[in-house]
Amino acid sequence: MFIVNPISGKESVEDKCRSIGSVLDSSIYDYKVLVTERAGHAAEIAKACSEVGTDIVVAVGGDGTVNEVASGLIGTQTALGIIPCGSGNGLARHLGIPMNHAKAVELLNQCRIESIDYGVVEGHPFFCTCGVGYDAWISHKFAESGKRGVLPYIENAITEFFAYKSEEYSLTVDGRKLEEKAFLMTCANADQWGNNALIAPSASLQDGLLDLCIVKPFTPFEAPVLAAKLMDGRAETSKRVKYMKCQNILIQRSRPGVAHYDGEPCELGSTIHVGIVKSGLKVAVADDRQKI
Repeated sequence: MFIVNPISGKESVEDKCRSIGSVLDSSIYDYKVLVTERAGHAAEIAKACSEVGTDIVVAVGGDGTVNEVASGLIGTQTALGIIPCGSGNGLARHLGIPMNHAKAVELLNQCRIESIDYGVVEGHPFFCTCGVGYDAWISHKFAESGKRGVLPYIENAITEFFAYKSEEYSLTVDGRKLEEKAFLMTCANADQWGNNALIAPSASLQDGLLDLCIVKPFTPFEAPVLAAKLMDGRAETSKRVKYMKCQNILIQRSRPGVAHYDGEPCELGSTIHVGIVKSGLKVAVADDRQKI
């Protein structure tokens, strides 16, 4: 089953689906295509597909669509496939799924099925990252703007940068108590936010651990170098960044506010629980894929 989000990316539904009939191997698969009609519809379709024994449900869309489809498949024998059509495509990039639609369909012809971990933040499953702080605030402002694409996101990030204030957090990380003032905190299951912005370059989808990244306050003069390191996987070399591998995180802040999971903004309380579920989702990956 191919579940298509009609509003993700700039392509029409026809453009998104063009490669399916011509590239998918009909000697391996029968298939259907359904187009989502509302928020939450993709998760409903995916769950229904798992209940009738569908082998693979393919999310044709961006990170939000992938999150919905994957959420409908957790704990089942049905695997997630991805044809990436969004601006970030974080899970697809971590898994090595091609950004080219035809090549992503071709991967399904020669795929293998692997089990991966997923995170949970206050009941919301996530597959790449969740977080609080600046990145959550930008996700919130970006959603408010109603715009889509990489450039509007960057514009929001630049506009909000100088106005955003770091917050004080009390953390309990696998039983260890910490006090941190942070510009942002990301709990990473996969290695990136999206667009190959490698916030957690050593993260694995199969180690049963989250990579907690704490970015401490920094001066405007430090910002360009730190931003470059956060984007290209060198953040571990910065004295402003702290990493910990863990399974359970309790975040306490002074008041409720915004957070995000897989880039989707949400309002959460002053106490936030984050955990990891080992091997809870099956995914279709390239047969020659080594690291997951």
